[in-house]
Amino acid sequence: MAVDRVEKLLRQVTQALDGAGVSYAVAGGNALAAWVASVDEGAVRATKDVDVLVRRPDLPLVTDALRPLGLMPVEVHGVMMFVDRRRPNPKTGVHILFADELVRPHDAHPPPDPACAVRAATGFWIVDLPGLVAMKLQAFRNIDKAHLEDLISIGLIDAELIGKLPPDLRSRLKQIQDTQE
Repeated sequence: MAVDRVEKLLRQVTQALDGAGVSYAVAGGNALAAWVASVDEGAVRATKDVDVLVRRPDLPLVTDALRPLGLMPVEVHGVMMFVDRRRPNPKTGVHILFADELVRPHDAHPPPDPACAVRAATGFWIVDLPGLVAMKLQAFRNIDKAHLEDLISIGLIDAELIGKLPPDLRSRLKQIQDTQE
């Protein structure tokens, strides 16, 4: 049921943002799932929330688009998100990432602009593959490493993509590749 809830929320949010003309890109686990599904649907992992990349000046438009869905804006530990009014759980909300702004103060690289988004087979906009890989390498949590291993195992990370990464992120990717051998 949790997977269905996330899928429903993702579709509602992206349809609302599309309808409002907001430039966005789905990021995180849902973007990763769309990329993985493009090669091997059986390798897709579930995720418990929705991550969306937008431009900060578009936040009022995002708020107006998501309000009819019963989602209210809140900030939790410095993270902007939208949570269900009836069950305001940050773990299952819509997490907002701002284009060209560091997610954490110690990060070296901000998320890309939603202009990099590509339309997924699912119909919504997702972060392009180089941008998603860079975001996962920047975050570098255990789940991000697992996601990167998934992309490597199905052949989506190649020499061309690696060449587009900054040197510090390439070295993180090498750490993951070395553990897979």
